[in-house]
Amino acid sequence: MTAPLTDVAQRATAGRIFLALLRRDVRVARRELPYFLLRTTLQPLLFIVVFGLLLPRMGFVGESYKAALLPGVIAVSLAFSSVQSVALPMVADFGWTREIEDRLLAPISIELIALEKIVSGVIQGLIAALFVLPLARLIMGPIAGLTIAHFALVIVVTLLGATAFSMLGLLMGAVVNPQQIGLMFSVVVAPMIFFGCAYYPWQNLSIFPAMKYAVLLNPLVYVSEGMRGVLTPDMPHMDLRAVSGALIVIIAIFWTLGMRSFTKRAMG
Repeated sequence: MTAPLTDVAQRATAGRIFLALLRRDVRVARRELPYFLLRTTLQPLLFIVVFGLLLPRMGFVGESYKAALLPGVIAVSLAFSSVQSVALPMVADFGWTREIEDRLLAPISIELIALEKIVSGVIQGLIAALFVLPLARLIMGPIAGLTIAHFALVIVVTLLGATAFSMLGLLMGAVVNPQQIGLMFSVVVAPMIFFGCAYYPWQNLSIFPAMKYAVLLNPLVYVSEGMRGVLTPDMPHMDLRAVSGALIVIIAIFWTLGMRSFTKRAMG
């Protein structure tokens, strides 16, 4: 009986430490919430003002474009905030603050330390998405076909997207040096946003067949298309089963690569 009781006690202790680390990160995020929202949602909101308000009023784009734009902008906010919330603190932890050394001294596994970072990133991604959605709706006005009738599916797509990009943040945070963090967002994240079908439906890329299939390597495509499928289902969108399957595969790949890189960096 001693061994099973010891295992239960160890799991309980690990759970308490995990929650303590998560509470600390949530407290830090709450204290920096205005800066976090400004950093992660300003660009999507500016895009909404220009392409969702000004250009439709000027007659340069049709009103129907707003239905394609809104889900994509939410996907960008969700993805950008999730990856930043994990990658930037990790770069600092491994770089100048060396805080990662304190976390590694905690009596829990390296996997749980990494998982706590991912959960923190998921939470912050959800906050960004919830912040952008009502503001975008307020700025753009009525949007044809917008619905929250499929609320459960909205939650599923949001959680899958935030998890995928939090794990991408884990990978980036483990392999990028502090001096290269700006370059990372310029070379990796910016192209990912513009070729992630956030500002146009994936099916409309049929006029560029090579690009239509090349962008399938971009995880943002599946978040954008998933958001379109659950928020504006009348717009052209990728099959939600394909979206869910692709995001699950992406999560598995990023978790494997991220944990391998995180463990190597932490133990190196």
